[in-house]
This record gives sequence, structure tokens and C-alpha cells, in this order.
Amino acid sequence: MSKTIRQILLVLFIACSFSTFFGQSQKVNASLISKFKIDADEFIGYDSFGYSYQIKNNVFSKIKGSEIFEYKNVSLGNITKVDIQNPLKIVLFYEDFNVVVLLDNQLNKMTEINFSQNTNPIVVSAIGMSTQNQLWIFNTLNQQICLFDYLKNEYKTVSIPLTEGIKYYQTDFNTFYWIDRKNNWFSCDIFGKISSLGNVSDFDKMEIISSQKLIFSKANLLYLRENTNTISEIEVLEKTFDKFYYKDQILSIFTTKEIVNYKIVTP
Repeated sequence: MSKTIRQILLVLFIACSFSTFFGQSQKVNASLISKFKIDADEFIGYDSFGYSYQIKNNVFSKIKGSEIFEYKNVSLGNITKVDIQNPLKIVLFYEDFNVVVLLDNQLNKMTEINFSQNTNPIVVSAIGMSTQNQLWIFNTLNQQICLFDYLKNEYKTVSIPLTEGIKYYQTDFNTFYWIDRKNNWFSCDIFGKISSLGNVSDFDKMEIISSQKLIFSKANLLYLRENTNTISEIEVLEKTFDKFYYKDQILSIFTTKEIVNYKIVTP
């Protein structure tokens, strides 16, 4: 190999290494826009109408200024999961009793679904709102992702059995996302098409933005991942936090005493 070719290869190698390093070490600036005190065990998030949702002593509440709505059901145990994608049909999941409760916008109970009483046996470990009066569910009995029509009380499987356990999941109306115990990231659409979205870094908490972007925390540091190879630290003031929530370019950090809101812009 000639000296000139070796020099060219060396320059290319240095350039690629620099590019990779910069992509992983660059930081995302977060602009502080507001903070307020909160008395809650868990912060759920905001809806498009400006209401915030939280849980305190297993009581689910919806708050905006002086408006407060509450729902509690002590007979069903602890609330495992809340889905507020559709603020007119809020999903509360009580995993210990295999029950889902749907609430209206004033937190009145619309429907209660006991999956243990279904004609076909269903044991739910993951759930979320989907389209056309349907719920996403993961049935642990057959390890399959399903769609459940809560008006017709019917369900259909949309995926093949999953071979690895689910470490984290998140849903939107059209997609069921999950990360398995080997940190492989997948999506399944309402037609059953499963797509591999790559492998993710080890994480403590996760928030999926899209099939290309996610925010995750590790050791109380926040990171934004874009595509497959660009990971940037998000600079926030909090050194410890219980949860974070992202919606419409607003990153909310939940600590034991307050909610801190930052504006971040992802390309």
C-alpha cells in the first residue's frame, strides 16, 4: 500500500472517529420555562387542554388551576398503568385484578373490563389505548400482542408469540412499542407488522418519542437518542428525579416535591 493511500485512510479514520465521538458527546440545551410544587406519589403527564394528571395514595386526579377531578377504586388495588392519550377516554389498569377502567373527561367511570371473566382467557400485563374502540393488550398466556374491542368485548391477536420478555413498553393509537430484556427495540402496528428498531443503551427510565427518537435516563442523567448512533445528553438542573415526561417539545421532570418544565427542541 502506497504512502499516499495510507495517509488518505488515516485521515478518513480520524474524521469518522471524530464524527462518532461528537455525535455521542454533544449536549442538548433545555430551557427552563416553569416549575411548581406538587403533592403526589406519581406524576402522569399533561393533556392537550392543559390539565395535569397524578396519583396520590392510589387516588387518580386531574388538575387545572382550581379545577380538581378525582377517581378512586379501593376494591381493585393499586393503579398499575395510566393512559391519557385520549383525555375523553382515560385508561386505568389494575394489574393485580386483571381489570381496566375507562374514565370520561371528568373522571367518571364509563366502562369496567374484567379480563378474567372474558370468554377467551386473557391475562394482561401491558395495555394502552388504540383506535376504533380498541385497546392494545399483551396477553401473557400466549405471549402475544392483541387488540381488544371494549364495546364488542372481542379481541384478536395481531403478533406472533414474543420470545423475549418485555422490559419496557409504550403505545400510541396505531403502534405498540416495546423493548425486550436484551434491549432490542421493536414496534407492532395495528395490522400486525413487526419492525425491528435496533438495540438501545441500558436505561433506568424511558420515553419513546417516535420510531426514530427516544429519551432515556441512566444514573440520573438524561439522554436523547436520534436514529441509531446519535446520543446526546440533555442538560437539566435536577441531580435526582423520579420520572420524566415529554410532550410537544416540553420535558417535565418530576421530583419528590415539584414539577420542572423545560423546553427542548428535537430536529
